[in-house]
Amino acid sequence: MKKVFATLTVLAMLTFGSAAVMAQEAAAPAEEAAVENVDEAAAAVEEVAEAPAEEAGGLVALHKTLKTKFIEGGAGFMALTLVTLVFGLALCIERIIYLSLSKTNTKALLANVEAALEKGGIEAALEVCRNTRGPVASIFYQGLSRYDEGVDVVEKTVASYGGVQLGLLEKNLSWITLFIAIAPSLGFLGTIIGMIEAFDKIQQVGDISATVVAGGIKVALLTTLLGLIIAVVLQLFYNYILSLIEGLVNEMEDSSISLLDLVVKYDAAQKK
Repeated sequence: MKKVFATLTVLAMLTFGSAAVMAQEAAAPAEEAAVENVDEAAAAVEEVAEAPAEEAGGLVALHKTLKTKFIEGGAGFMALTLVTLVFGLALCIERIIYLSLSKTNTKALLANVEAALEKGGIEAALEVCRNTRGPVASIFYQGLSRYDEGVDVVEKTVASYGGVQLGLLEKNLSWITLFIAIAPSLGFLGTIIGMIEAFDKIQQVGDISATVVAGGIKVALLTTLLGLIIAVVLQLFYNYILSLIEGLVNEMEDSSISLLDLVVKYDAAQKK
């Protein structure tokens, strides 16, 4: 019996021992996975914390690079070229604001003018136009104010004053085109000046080498690059302004035709 109990005891110990080993082996990957997850989370936090610092550092580096290139291109001449961008953008922004404020809900305006003509006549319609902002309302006002002289005069007035409003919409566009042309011209002028400096250095040294002509060529390339960039930027704004003007002109023409129809209808009703 003692041998039997001893055998059973040994078997129980072996069984529990193997089970403990298996449990430890099963728990080890879980612990490793948990540690890996903690490490990944910590790395993610570090990346998020370092991202703003890296972005700030990148902006600082970009600013330093632009400043260096600006000085290398000749601070005085580069500043003169940059002035064209400042004035050109100022005029573009002024035109965009003016054209944006000139937009009118022509359908609502025509409906209000028609209702005013039916209820209060020409004076009521003039009051509606007087209280409405934009070139379309101004054209309506000028045309209706000449109603006493006949429908033909109203039509001629609308057409003539439409030209006046078109001139106001296109105000300062010639200056924008001037800066678009001047910017690359100044860049090319910088190119010529840079090449002259390079040849002067060659003449002084009496030898052609990369180190001698590098400075002059760098000035030439940087000024040309700045001038072309400014011209491209201003050209984009200029085309956008032209698209705004085209939209307003179409509205002016369509609404003028509709106004003449209202005037003819009102005149026919008055003659009955």
